[in-house]
Amino acid sequence: MTVDWAHVFAGRVGGMSASEIRELLKLVDRPEIISFAGGIPDPDFFPTSAIARAYEKLFQSNAGAGGALQYTISEGYTPLREWICAYMGRHAIKAGLDEVVVTSGSQQGLEFIGKLLIGPGDKILVTRPTYLGALQAFSPYEPSYLSVPMDEEGPELAAVEAALEQKPKFLYLVPDFQNPNGTTVSLARREALLDLCAKHGVPIVEDAAYTELRYDGEPLPPIVALDAARNGGKITNVIYCGSFSKTMVPAFRVGWINGPAEVINRLVLMKQAGDLHTSTINQVILHDVVSEIFDAHIRRLRVAYKERRDAMLSALEEFAPEGVTWTKPQGGMFVWIELPEGTDGVALLERAIREANVAFVPGSAFHADRSGKNTLRLSFSATNPQRIREGIRRLTGLLQTVAA
Repeated sequence: MTVDWAHVFAGRVGGMSASEIRELLKLVDRPEIISFAGGIPDPDFFPTSAIARAYEKLFQSNAGAGGALQYTISEGYTPLREWICAYMGRHAIKAGLDEVVVTSGSQQGLEFIGKLLIGPGDKILVTRPTYLGALQAFSPYEPSYLSVPMDEEGPELAAVEAALEQKPKFLYLVPDFQNPNGTTVSLARREALLDLCAKHGVPIVEDAAYTELRYDGEPLPPIVALDAARNGGKITNVIYCGSFSKTMVPAFRVGWINGPAEVINRLVLMKQAGDLHTSTINQVILHDVVSEIFDAHIRRLRVAYKERRDAMLSALEEFAPEGVTWTKPQGGMFVWIELPEGTDGVALLERAIREANVAFVPGSAFHADRSGKNTLRLSFSATNPQRIREGIRRLTGLLQTVAA
């Protein structure tokens, strides 16, 4: 008798689904495809020289190399956590070591938060659209999603307040240059969201993966900083997820969570049960690199990615037909396209790959209720300006047929 694996799987497995983005990343290696799909950094900008120097320095010291190849504590490599605390201190946040845990990328952080906070049937408040990876991290824990629409300043407050009346476990938000639509939540809206969530006793999970990638305008304080300012500099009602994947290199798989000590203590227990700790040597090398070049490297990325953002916006202005609209993000990696009602982004993707050798992500993937079929996410970060212009020319040629 053979095992019926479908019967053996836990019920929560039904909440797991393949990532459209992960599947589309397989197209990146096909040279004929101009891919606006994966929201990935350009490897040409990886700080390879600094990384090489850090490895060389490490292995010139036998004692240092031995420690870097050993197990470490689940909380994370202490010097890196100290660097993170100092980084948060730039935003007037008094984060101690007991308020930070290093994770294997911010994606693991989201998965741990889901495990910590979500039970079957619990309500989770998200925006429409929201980050697909967060939906994938949360869905196995069997929540019910409350999706609120966004305007140019962020989540619509009336919809948020109505949703908060339903007692969600938390509000998940990407406040800076949101993945997928590039929207930045205004300062007034951040304050108002904090007010509403505090009134209802609902925490905010702040995903800050793109915060450093600002090209226009003045930086806004993270929501966690506004929370801390109300509470003597201490994090109280916000769980903050940071990442080095977009600013340094994704392959290290190093992110972190800042939050109240009682939250971090529980997350450390999950880390112990999950993978013991994030790779020691990756943390050691990353700490060396960010200590040496972080600010200068961020400045370089801003210049390069701004040029690509501008190339995409310029090409859309030049080639896009009537009836097609798009966001104009101040930073990040994404432009969000809205097509005429009735357009099917999935069907358009099939045509775009087949007829134009262009890839993107259909917008319905970023909606908990699978709405938004007439939307697309375009990423500009991993494509040079010339190919961006050509890719937009090809894509908008197809859009002429659907926007007519």
